Amino acid sequence: MASTKTPLPERPRRYRFVLTPLADAMFQLLIFFMLSTSLTPYSLITLKTASGPAPDAEQAQTAGTDESQPPPAPGADTDITLWTINNGTVRTAGQDYDITQLGDLADAIGSQTAAGSVVLIVGETARVQDVAQALEALEGANVAGVQITREGA
Repeated sequence: MASTKTPLPERPRRYRFVLTPLADAMFQLLIFFMLSTSLTPYSLITLKTASGPAPDAEQAQTAGTDESQPPPAPGADTDITLWTINNGTVRTAGQDYDITQLGDLADAIGSQTAAGSVVLIVGETARVQDVAQALEALEGANVAGVQITREGA
């Protein structure tokens, strides 16, 4: 007596799309981009401009109490100083200075009669902290305007 096995019917294959790995990858990308973005947006840094009074001064003028100095006239002669900022150093007038000497450098800008102007050239190795320290040092100095550019631009 020979036994013959009857073949089992083939089950149709079902392909399922699993969303769990996709969700894991999306959360990893989200966390990566959240951690790698800048924590200080540059749009929140207030800069002095030589073209006109600051917005606070305009509001004070409309209120009738102007406590700010008048802005320099357009085309007025102002001394322009170039500062090249790199990692912990500032280069101006062909000499390198430590970042801790920014206060003394800022005080030397301009004169009692005419305010100076500064162009900050941000080098490739400069940190955001270096730029922030330079802007902080220039805030109390006799500076009519500050412009920021990057090296090679």
